[in-house]
Formats: sequence, C-alpha cells, structure tokens
Amino acid sequence: QVQLVESGGGLVQAGGSLRLSCAASGRTVSNYAMGWFRQAPGKEREFVAAISRGGYSPVYDDSVKGRFTISRDNTGNTVYLQMNSLKPEDTAAYSCAASYVVRATTAPASEENYTYWGQGTQVTVSS
Repeated sequence: QVQLVESGGGLVQAGGSLRLSCAASGRTVSNYAMGWFRQAPGKEREFVAAISRGGYSPVYDDSVKGRFTISRDNTGNTVYLQMNSLKPEDTAAYSCAASYVVRATTAPASEENYTYWGQGTQVTVSS
C-alpha cells in the first residue's frame, strides 16, 4: 500500500501561482512514478503531469506545458506541482497518484497505469 496526501490548494487570482505537494508513505515509494491529475466539475479526470521514479523524464499535458513544473525531492517521497500563470480553466480538484514501474525513466500519462490515489486538493482560479 502507498498512502498519498495532497496539500497546497486554495483560491488564487488569474496569473497567480500555487505549489501543490503530495506526501507519499508506505511501500518503497522510490519504485513508483508519480503523476498529477485534475477533475473539474462535470468533466472527466484528466492528466496534468508525471515524473519518473528517478525524478526525471517529466511529462506534461499540452494545456499546462510551460506553466507547470513537476518535481520530487531527494528522498522521492514528496512530489510537487509548481503552477504558474494560472488560468480560470485550471480550476479543478487536483490529485496525485502512484504507478509502479520497472524502468526508472517511465512516467505514465494514462490514469489506467496508476494504482494509488490521494484524496485531492481544490484549486480555484478567479478571473
């Protein structure tokens, strides 16, 4: 089992920034790639970003590329999502997820690859 707890959400004006954190515990978290997904009201959950278990090979959805940055700390147990130049359309509940991977460079973009999920943190961007 891997437990994931997100934090850092809130209300911000358009153009502002937020940093989300995801604290992972349980099984050897370093064996897992980590991803961020979001779900807006009335919409399906969508991929935002992912990072390999080695902390490299970040992958981003086109909608956030150049504005969001995913990273993980040296222990690999905390994953961050730095969100800059936020837009109202970024408003959603953001969840982190863990995917067991063999290759250190793998960073899955499909939610079907993720086994463990956090409860989510709300991000609201006002215009």
